[in-house]
Amino acid sequence: MNQTKKKSPSAKPGAEPLARFWGAKLRSPRLISLALGLATALVYLPVGWYEFVNYDDGDYVTSNSHVQEGLNWQSLRWAFSTGHSSNWHPLAWISHMVDWQMFGHAAAGPHLVNAALHVINTLLLFGLLNFLTKALWRSALVAALFGLHPLHVESVAWISERKDVLSTLFFLATLWAYGAYAKALLNETSGVAVQARVPRLMSSAARCFSMALAFFALGLMCKPMLVTLPFVLLLIDYWPLGRIDDATTDNRQRGRQCLLLVVEKLPFLALSAISSYVTFRVQLHGGAVSTSISLGTRLANALVSYVRYLSKTFWPAKLSVLYPHPGDWPLWETLGCGALLLSIFALVVTLGRRRPYLVVGWLWFFGTLIPVVGLIQVGVQSMADRYTYVPIIGLFLMTVWGTGDWVLRKRSGIPASAASKSAKGGWDFGGGRELAACGFVAGASLLACAVLTSRQLTFWRNSEALFRHAVRVTKNNYLAYNNLGLFLAKEGKSDEAMEKYQESLRINPQYEDALNNLGYALAGARKYTEAVSYYMAALRARPGQVEVHNNLGNALSELGRTEEAIEHYRFVLAQKPDHADAHNNLGIALAMRGHLDEAIGHFREAIRCRPAYASAHSNLGNALAVEHKLDAAIKEYQEALRLRPDDAQAHNNLGNAMAEQGLLDEGIFHYEQALKLNSDNPEAHFNLGMALARQGKRQQARDHYVEALRLKPDYIEARKQLARETRKTTEP
Repeated sequence: MNQTKKKSPSAKPGAEPLARFWGAKLRSPRLISLALGLATALVYLPVGWYEFVNYDDGDYVTSNSHVQEGLNWQSLRWAFSTGHSSNWHPLAWISHMVDWQMFGHAAAGPHLVNAALHVINTLLLFGLLNFLTKALWRSALVAALFGLHPLHVESVAWISERKDVLSTLFFLATLWAYGAYAKALLNETSGVAVQARVPRLMSSAARCFSMALAFFALGLMCKPMLVTLPFVLLLIDYWPLGRIDDATTDNRQRGRQCLLLVVEKLPFLALSAISSYVTFRVQLHGGAVSTSISLGTRLANALVSYVRYLSKTFWPAKLSVLYPHPGDWPLWETLGCGALLLSIFALVVTLGRRRPYLVVGWLWFFGTLIPVVGLIQVGVQSMADRYTYVPIIGLFLMTVWGTGDWVLRKRSGIPASAASKSAKGGWDFGGGRELAACGFVAGASLLACAVLTSRQLTFWRNSEALFRHAVRVTKNNYLAYNNLGLFLAKEGKSDEAMEKYQESLRINPQYEDALNNLGYALAGARKYTEAVSYYMAALRARPGQVEVHNNLGNALSELGRTEEAIEHYRFVLAQKPDHADAHNNLGIALAMRGHLDEAIGHFREAIRCRPAYASAHSNLGNALAVEHKLDAAIKEYQEALRLRPDDAQAHNNLGNAMAEQGLLDEGIFHYEQALKLNSDNPEAHFNLGMALARQGKRQQARDHYVEALRLKPDYIEARKQLARETRKTTEP
C-alpha cells in the first residue's frame, strides 16, 4: 500500500527563502564592516568632548611652537630632523601639525581623528584577516575584539599617542600588501606554493612588494615599535599564507624554504635596523634610556610584564596611564612568571603543528612586545597599555581560531588539522546549537569589552580624572601625584597642588619634575628663596634640564641676582636655541641691566620662535618705548593686546606711548581699560591722573592720585603731583 510522505507541519511558507536571505546578509563583508565601524565609533564618540591632558600633550601639541606653526617648509624640516621628546617620528609630528592647522587649540578635533584612525584600523584588520584566511566570522570577531578592548583606550584617547594608531594603519597596510604579493607570486609561479625569489620587474607581485616596503617605511616614521614587522611577515608566511611546506619530511628542503623567505625580508630588515639605530641614538641623547637599572632587573621586569599583559588582556581591571617601575620584583614572582611563559611555549610547540595559528598568535604577541618590554628601559614605566595595541592581535588570533576549531571538532569529530580548513566559508564555528552558543559567548564578551572601554574612557576626559584614577589603582605612583598637582595648580588650587607635589616627593625624593613643580609653586607664592632650593635639588637629581634652569633664572631675577639669572638663561639657549621663554626672560634681564639693543634682539627672537607670544610683544614694546621709538612700540603693544586682550599692563603701557605722542584721548581710553581689568594698579591710576591733568580735568586727576597713594603709600611721584594739583586748585 502506497503512502504519501507528509510535509513537516512546522515549515511556514516563505520561511526558507527568508532564512537564506538573512544568511546571505550575515555573510556579507560589507554589512559586517558597517557593524564593526559603527560599534567602534559609537563607543569612542565621547572623546570629542575630552580635553588635552598634562602628560606629553604639552610636548606634542599645546606647548610645541613647531607644531603650532602648521604645515610649512620650516616645520616639515623640523619634523624630519628633530629628536624632540626622545623620538624620531616625523609623520606623527606632521599629523599633529595638520590637526593644529585644521582645529587650532580645540582638543575635539585631534581626539576624533584618533578615534577615526582606530575605526579604520579595526576595519583594516577585519579585511586583512578575511583576505588571508577566508574565515569571515573569525576575522570579524578578532577585529571586534581589537576595536572594543579596553586596553586600547590609552592609544586612542591620548592625543599624544597618535603615533600608535597612525603607525598601526601602515602596519596593517604593509601586511595586506605583502599578502597580495605572496598570492600574486603564487600565480606567477604557476601554482608552486613555496617561492621566495625576486618577482619579475613591474609584475603585480613586484608592485605589491614595493607597496609593502613603502608602507613599512611610513609606519616606522610614525612609531619605531614596528621594527618587528619583518618577523610578523615570516609568521604569516607560515600561517595563513602557507609558504612553508610543513608537510614535507625533508628538513633540508624546509630549511632552504625558510632561508629563502628570510632573504626575501632583507629590505624590511634593513629598514628595521636603520630605525632601531636612529631611535636608540635619539633616546640616548634625550636622556630617555635609563642606565641605572641592571640587566637582571630588566629581565625580571620583562618576564613579569609579559604575564601582566596576558592577565590584563583576559581580565582588564585596574588599567592606568602609568604603572611605575617597582625596581626589583620578588624572586618567587619572577620565577613563577618565567615558568608560566615556558609552559605556554611548550604547549604551543606541542599543539602548533596541527594548529599553526597557535604558533603564529603566540609568537606575534611575544615578538612584537620585545622592543617595549623593558630590556632597554625607556621612561619610568614597568609596562604600558598602549604597548599592546599591535601585540594583542596575536592573542585574539589564538583565542578565536582555537575556540572555532574546538567547536567544529566537537560537532563533527573532524581532526584538528582539518578544522581550520573547514572554517573557510560557512559559519566558521559550526552550525545550529554550536553557532548559537558561540554567538552568545562572543556577544557577551564584546558587550563586556564595550562597557569596560566606555568606563575606562571616562578617566581620560581631563587630567584630574586621569591621575586621580591612576593613584587609586596603582601603588607609589609618584608621577600621577605630580601631574595631578599640575592640574590643580592650573585651576588655581595652589595649596592642594603643593600637597600632591610633596606626596610625589615622599614616594620618590629625587623626582626632578616634582622638585621643579614645587619650586614653581613656591615662586608663584613669592617664596623665591625656597623655590631656588627646590630648583637646585632638581638639577642635582638630573643636571641639564633646560626648563629648570629657566625657572631658576626667573627666581634669581626676582631676588635681584640678575647676573646669575642671565647665566641660566644663556645655558638654556645654548642647549635649546629656540626656547622662546628663555629669550624673553633673558631680554627682560638684559633690559634691567641697561643692555637695550641686546634685549630687543632676544625679544624679537622669542617672537620668531613663537609668533603668538603676547608677553614678548609687550616687552619688546617696552624696550622700544625706552628708546623713544614710539610708533614701533605702539604696534607691539597693539599686537600683544590682539593676542591677549585682558592684559592690563599692556593697556597701561600703550596708554603711556599714546599720551607721549599727544594722543591723550586714546591714552585715557587704554588707562581706563587697564583699570577695568585691574582696579588695584597704582601706576595706571597715576598715569590716568597725569593725562587728565593735561586736559585740565584737575579734580578727576586728583582723585586718581589719591587712589594711587591709597594703593601705594610710598608712591613719591603721585604725592608730588597731588600736591601740585592741590596748589593749582587753591591759587586765586
